[in-house]
Amino acid sequence: MTRIFFYHNAADRIAATAALIGRAVTQKKALVVYAPDARLAAALDRHLWTHPPTGFIPHVDINSPLANQTPVLIAGQLDSIEHDERLFNLASEVPPGFARFNGLIEVVGQGEEERLAARQRARFYKDRGYDIRYVDLAGEG
Repeated sequence: MTRIFFYHNAADRIAATAALIGRAVTQKKALVVYAPDARLAAALDRHLWTHPPTGFIPHVDINSPLANQTPVLIAGQLDSIEHDERLFNLASEVPPGFARFNGLIEVVGQGEEERLAARQRARFYKDRGYDIRYVDLAGEG
């Protein structure tokens, strides 16, 4: 069954997502970031190019010819994803087909609208029997 983690209270959702992606990459885990909002996808892409300042997290759009060779994929759709290790959700809705992934990571900021949407997703997962782990990011910048 998919393991679900909610990292909530992020002061900067994009920075928190990038930091979590960085940790996963050091563990040599392939992952997909579901970001159907082009604005959020572009913000994450920019952040991954510049943070950490002395490093680089290899990532590409799912449609890139390098997608099969890159550990971090940013996707607006999940229908053509081949691996199923970890899925990061930056959408306000439950990602389609999330149950095929070993892990689902939800990163939630401090905005009220974002928090309400996250609560609805958490309820959706709980109602279907998924165990959810919560991590409070307050105070982590």
